[in-house]
Amino acid sequence: MATFEEQTECIVEALFSDLLGEDESDCRSLETDSGERVPSAGEPPAGFDPVVVASRLRRMGDHCNVDFERVSSEALAEVLKGKMEKFGAAVDSLSRSWSNQNPELVYERVFLSVSVKLLMHLAKKVSDKVNYKQLAEVINGNSQVRSYIEAHGGWVRM
Repeated sequence: MATFEEQTECIVEALFSDLLGEDESDCRSLETDSGERVPSAGEPPAGFDPVVVASRLRRMGDHCNVDFERVSSEALAEVLKGKMEKFGAAVDSLSRSWSNQNPELVYERVFLSVSVKLLMHLAKKVSDKVNYKQLAEVINGNSQVRSYIEAHGGWVRM
């Protein structure tokens, strides 16, 4: 079995490929996976499929309604200019702000939504500066998000 970090890299690579349209025929979603179904609560997960998890993350990002061009954040402004070393700080800042303003939202889910949405935004705006490993590092480097994912059954259950 792959480590959490290896699984995260596989998921983010699948997400990145989907965003760039490299493997459109390969991309699957929960609705179109033939023969696979999502296990119900208490049932063991069938297996790890990074493409399915990436599809779930993409949907989370699609539901994120942050307008990055209108948000006031020094780290975000730097990232929007292509300074990707600030990516993690921008995601964390936006996630904390958004979850503080909306206490019904769980920080860890907000973090995943914002990070995917920002990656999607940057892939269109400064694609030459974006590398999927940056998102993997941000997720793997956030112990709170990692603990949340692991406490909920790992990536298979996300």
